[in-house]
Amino acid sequence: MRDLLFITPTEALAVAVATAGMYLAMVLLVRVLGQRVLSSMSSFDLVAVIAFGSVIGRAALGEAPVLAGGIVALLTLISMQALVGLVRHLRGGNRALVARPVLLMAGSQVIDEHMRKCHVLPGELQSRLRLAGISHYGQVAAVTFEPTGTISVLRRGEPVDPLLLSGVVGASLVPAELLAEHEAER
Repeated sequence: MRDLLFITPTEALAVAVATAGMYLAMVLLVRVLGQRVLSSMSSFDLVAVIAFGSVIGRAALGEAPVLAGGIVALLTLISMQALVGLVRHLRGGNRALVARPVLLMAGSQVIDEHMRKCHVLPGELQSRLRLAGISHYGQVAAVTFEPTGTISVLRRGEPVDPLLLSGVVGASLVPAELLAEHEAER
């Protein structure tokens, strides 16, 4: 019974190191492969995430998981998450950990290079435009691929505050007549 509940300090350290290593590997993979990896999941993506969790759990807990090992793994994951939260508040920390938003459409113009970079297919963009109530490209002021992997749509009509586009890769491509600054100049 003791073998099912408790672990030695050395085993606890091994669980913590393995868990931290798997956490860092997953963060690095998401950072390298892009936020698209975890955005709106299809059924295939859901299966992959379940498999990722299984692999991480198996690597962290070893061949014979025990209660104490699971608790050490959970505490390590929570600690890693808290550490990442602290690093994000440091100068340059957020930039290192979180991808910048990327402009996919500037007005009615699709930016193919950015679509490829973000791994967004034309059909996915069209679906998001339909969900936003866009019936033709002329109604679009800007479309942004967000750091969360979601796609946001700004409609034409009201001028867009340039502050909303600060930090967005390609923001300078939005036509001046769609920006609030342009309205103030008139």
